[in-house]
Amino acid sequence: MEWISLVAALLLHGGAILPAGQAGSAVLHDDAAAREAFRSAYTVLMHPRCMNCHPAGDAPLQGDDSHVHLQNVKRGTTGHGKYGMKCNTCHQDTNLAGANMPPGVHDWHMPLPTMRLVFEGKSAGELCRQMKDPSRNGGKSLRGVIDHLETPLVKWGWTPGDGRTTPPMTYSEFVQKMREWVDKGGACPE
Repeated sequence: MEWISLVAALLLHGGAILPAGQAGSAVLHDDAAAREAFRSAYTVLMHPRCMNCHPAGDAPLQGDDSHVHLQNVKRGTTGHGKYGMKCNTCHQDTNLAGANMPPGVHDWHMPLPTMRLVFEGKSAGELCRQMKDPSRNGGKSLRGVIDHLETPLVKWGWTPGDGRTTPPMTYSEFVQKMREWVDKGGACPE
């Protein structure tokens, strides 16, 4: 009789087996759906609003063309710039009015130099694996990665100020795709 219940549960949940501890959960472990959700979210992660602060080098990028930041700005030991070129010298708590004026949000910064979190040049699979790896993502669990999306700095990407484009999906759609990726098991594209 137990095997009949197991078969019925598998049919009800599309053949997916729930991860341990999630019996009865409405969310299913589904590698294909997780990969597809990440691929969708990846279009945002590769947009200049994300990638400009997650470059391969120590200089942030800027503009919709992701050129190296003018004024020779560098990351610095805390991610807040070096010497007299601290991020908050130009980047205030809000965007400055006018096309291409310095954008702003409280605590404008880049990732620490010890945990660069590079997006630039990464394939969807490479970036996904980096985001899942606590040794390369700032010690975050997958839920911690989602929590980071709630920060004002990330949300700023959808209100970037005059003269800047916004990511290819709404903020709520992006967060939904990232949550779906995590909830479905966090599988990465190849």
